[in-house]
Amino acid sequence: MNLSIAEENHIKSIYKLQEGDAVVTTNALAYELDTKPASVTDMAKKLKEKKLIEYEKYKGITLSADGRKAALQIVRRHRLWECFLVDKLSFSWEEVHELAEELEHVRSEKLTNRLSEFLGNPVIDPHGDPIPDANGKLAKPRPQTSLDQANAKRLVVTAVSDQSTALLAFLNAKGIKLGTQLEIVAHYEYDNSIEIKVKGQPAITISEQVAKNIMVRPV
Repeated sequence: MNLSIAEENHIKSIYKLQEGDAVVTTNALAYELDTKPASVTDMAKKLKEKKLIEYEKYKGITLSADGRKAALQIVRRHRLWECFLVDKLSFSWEEVHELAEELEHVRSEKLTNRLSEFLGNPVIDPHGDPIPDANGKLAKPRPQTSLDQANAKRLVVTAVSDQSTALLAFLNAKGIKLGTQLEIVAHYEYDNSIEIKVKGQPAITISEQVAKNIMVRPV
């Protein structure tokens, strides 16, 4: 199915907001896409005609089976391009999202599959998000917890839940990325900050807000 860039962006955002079976409101979608609710309503009518969403006025939006399939293809392209930019072109993880936003609209299935093969068919992107395979299947995530909730002392970073440029740049500066092993030195009750030690570096203290967004599992 031939979709415009705007249609693809709407479908991907519905998928992101839906998180399971939830219904997405036009206001939430407008906020996510930084547009007016009226233009989201117009787009919803178009997407409903193409049978990509279920939509009733005032009842919100959900993806149809075809819509979910289309969304997963876009997500697959986006996350594969992020891997390519980080692994092969040495971009840092805070730089790749916007570039991948443009590259995800290159729709050639042949290119996408060859890109995946070239990268060794990765199952997670540079931020730890799962990459759908060619059939839209996602690898089952391994158990992980946020750093502020971790009980073990020695941990490995598995994902970042807030992928804002500011947080990623902060983590970069502290030498923290996917696969980084760290040790919890101390929890401070006063402000819930955590002192951590990354191998080969002096210990640093990070705020509760940062710790909540770093996903880890025991080493």
